[in-house]
Amino acid sequence: MNSTREAQAEENKQGGEVSVVLSGCAKDDAGTVFDVLRAAFATDRASVDVPQDVTGKQPTAWVATVDVAEERVVSGSVELAAPVTVDAQGGYWAVERLRHSLAGAFAVRVVGTVFGDQEEEVRLRLASK
Repeated sequence: MNSTREAQAEENKQGGEVSVVLSGCAKDDAGTVFDVLRAAFATDRASVDVPQDVTGKQPTAWVATVDVAEERVVSGSVELAAPVTVDAQGGYWAVERLRHSLAGAFAVRVVGTVFGDQEEEVRLRLASK
């Protein structure tokens, strides 16, 4: 049976992809969060893939997959016009690493968590520091 530390090390070796969904925010704030994520980690969302407004009354959500296996340093806080809701889903180690990195740029508050056998989903609320 693996200890927690051994399990985290094994997960790190396998990579740490986290599915990220942004909602409840303006497209500019979503773009700001994606910029921070791209600066900190490898992501499937290119810098030219900026969030766009969608017509209609449906809620808008923007999605990216972030690989937290190799973290780059992001220094300094980043301004948001309004709070942003982030739903992050992945392995425990990967989601925690994502949350910790976002805390370098934003005030981060955990507003909900769903635990699974090998992964978790966390709802975060990001705001300017």
